[in-house]
Amino acid sequence: MPFTRPIHPDFLELLQRKDAALIDLFQDARAFLLELHPAANELLYHTHALTAVFSVTEKLGDAFCMLPIYTNHLNLGFNKGTLLPDPHNLLTGTGNLIRHIDIAVPADYRNKKVKGLVRAAVEFAISDIDKPSKTVGMTLSKIAKKK
Repeated sequence: MPFTRPIHPDFLELLQRKDAALIDLFQDARAFLLELHPAANELLYHTHALTAVFSVTEKLGDAFCMLPIYTNHLNLGFNKGTLLPDPHNLLTGTGNLIRHIDIAVPADYRNKKVKGLVRAAVEFAISDIDKPSKTVGMTLSKIAKKK
């Protein structure tokens, strides 16, 4: 696997509580997204899911993809999926904007069709931002520390 930035300690602490197969799948999916857009900022959250969000700025609203990790599965989410071309009907979901691809094995995302969809999401996110970001290729933890 090519070099990828290390996982932030706040996120890693919570990730290590997951099943080993789920951890491996997350790490590979994260590497896949960072291979496609190394300049992405990674925003980390822990709400109803442990989530890594990939954005073209430091703002959640400018995100192109996310990897939410639930109890027993994870998805490759597209923050503005309803606005993306999806000629292969890869995306599922019923929300106003967000769509996702269920992933269980690397072949679910490591393919030409998903690669094209991710690239389209990045291009859309870049064209949709108000102003370019000064933050590039950073990992920003939004995970609240326990006191």
